[in-house]
Amino acid sequence: AAIHGIEEDQDRIFLAMELAPGETLEARIDRGAMPTEEALTVAVQIAAGLEEAHAKNIVHRDLKPANVKLSADGLIKILDFGLARAYEGEEEATADSGTSPTLTAAMTQAGVILGTAAYMSPEQARGKEVDARTDIWAFGVILWELLAGCRLFAGETVTDTLAMVLRSDPDWTALPTEMSTSLRRLLQRCLQRDKRQRMHHIADARIVLEEILQDGTSAHEP
Repeated sequence: AAIHGIEEDQDRIFLAMELAPGETLEARIDRGAMPTEEALTVAVQIAAGLEEAHAKNIVHRDLKPANVKLSADGLIKILDFGLARAYEGEEEATADSGTSPTLTAAMTQAGVILGTAAYMSPEQARGKEVDARTDIWAFGVILWELLAGCRLFAGETVTDTLAMVLRSDPDWTALPTEMSTSLRRLLQRCLQRDKRQRMHHIADARIVLEEILQDGTSAHEP
């Protein structure tokens, strides 16, 4: 979202930002699964936005449905790059982030995890070094949730959620049975815990999704 200015009032500094219309993807997922074609159209736009950021060596680090707005005309806006930074090593950290609020206090101190637990990549949850592949993991989680209409990693506590991120395999049976093999393969590549085996470039995901949409095979391929 665009920043229109940095203002100060009564010794407090704040940002004047664009008001993005529409509902968050979090609210949309709460209403149930998106039709496959609509979900892929949204995912292509998210991928394109991440592609722009990654081209500038910026990783979002807190990509989640609550940070993506969907307007009435189907356009998306990626919000809240508050944790974004240029790719570089991170300090080792221990679990301390919830499934809803994003951790912002003392975010530069060692021993603190940045992000939101249910959408953290495994390496981020462990406090390891992050790069663009962290956003690709979160992108995969969001796409899975759009198609399934429910949360992928939803533990009772923060600790349970982080444990699921680190150990639990996605429930592939929750996805539409008619989903194409190419789309399933894309999700599997985005959700590889070992980032060396994960899809490396979000542009590759965008290209695959555009091909699926163009071919019209998303709901018909055996």
